[in-house]
Amino acid sequence: MNQFLFGAATSAYQIEGAAREDGRGLSIWDVFAQKPGAIADGSSGEVACDHYHRYPEDIALMRWLGLQAYRFSVAWPRILPEGRGRLNPKGLAFYDRLVDALLEAGITPFVTLYHWDLPWALEERGGWRSRETAHAFAEYAEIVARALADRVPFFATLNEPWCSAFLGYWTGEHAPGERNLEAALKAAHHLLLGHGLAVEALRAHGAKEVGLVLNFAPVYGEDEEAVNRADIYHNRFFLDPVLGRGYPESPFLNPPPMPIQEGDLEIIARPLDFLGVNYYSRARVAPGEGVYPVRYLPPEREVTDMGWEVYPEGLYDLLKRLSRETSLPLYITENGAAYPDRWHGEEVVEDPKRVAYLRDHLEAAFKAKAEGVDLRGYFVWSLLDNFEWAFGYTKRFGIIYVDYATQRRIPKRSAHWYREQIQKKPVLR
Repeated sequence: MNQFLFGAATSAYQIEGAAREDGRGLSIWDVFAQKPGAIADGSSGEVACDHYHRYPEDIALMRWLGLQAYRFSVAWPRILPEGRGRLNPKGLAFYDRLVDALLEAGITPFVTLYHWDLPWALEERGGWRSRETAHAFAEYAEIVARALADRVPFFATLNEPWCSAFLGYWTGEHAPGERNLEAALKAAHHLLLGHGLAVEALRAHGAKEVGLVLNFAPVYGEDEEAVNRADIYHNRFFLDPVLGRGYPESPFLNPPPMPIQEGDLEIIARPLDFLGVNYYSRARVAPGEGVYPVRYLPPEREVTDMGWEVYPEGLYDLLKRLSRETSLPLYITENGAAYPDRWHGEEVVEDPKRVAYLRDHLEAAFKAKAEGVDLRGYFVWSLLDNFEWAFGYTKRFGIIYVDYATQRRIPKRSAHWYREQIQKKPVLR
């Protein structure tokens, strides 16, 4: 039986801070956050949770929780301030210290190479719209593997390329804030190409388990065509090419054409060791009208502070589906909920809705595992309240409350609950 890993997840730009320290270069989020109106509260990740300086304290919290694994991302502009070429030794040294401290605490490091913080110098040269960025990503992957693969057993190349491409280049909600479908499709393809090239680079330099993290939204509805169209957009567009099926046919792909060159699809479909599954909610659809072929229906149940419907059955359905479509081991690399938590000086921040959310989703995951799904881990999103991208600090996903004015960490009731679940060590067949 494979060990089931209970963990928590974060990302570099959301928690590290120290944005201008020790030679770190600018990222697209540093620049995007300066645009008036881009971030809900006008904030940025310049300080965030100050994890860069406070990581020993945060690892002590992980140890108290009993975490068996910690998923974090490496900041590309901290390693390569210009995106490629000149290496920043101080940046690499931070992750050396972090990995060593995790191992000393008995916690398995689970590294994500790219969680949306593209070096600004690369964006100025075309960003993910440019094929060159895919090759720059592979060079970066090689550098990180050379430094950390002797101690890090798990590497994910990208986190949610759907968000990087479509929210970053089509809707403009995320950095770099472009609104252009052709740019989004170029970005999508080059992200996947970069993933495939990085898989090769990681394996060539000692990485043991290599995977990809995708975000999924199971689609429900009575109209088969509407469901299929939405499913291509939300789920199959990135999953299919990674599994060797090529891009699915879709009405929003023609025009404009994808910038596919000979051999690209083979590189994108390089064999993986695991698939990371990020799940928060489902989509409900019906036939649309006019230029909009799909209409999204409002939630039927209660929603989180993000307006996302609480639907744990969707996680069960998704895991069962993925186990039919691929034999890859699965890790739930993100699952959690934002609620408007408040701290009034007490020792524990009460968050009963988050406790219920995590309980019901863990039960759904365990049910799927009991029915034969090769599920090997669960990572709560997130360890800490943090910079929630375009929402700034207005949304709290953490099981640890962060008082940003003082950087004090206060465990929420959900942290105590999760600690108890890990201590129980449920039998997961």
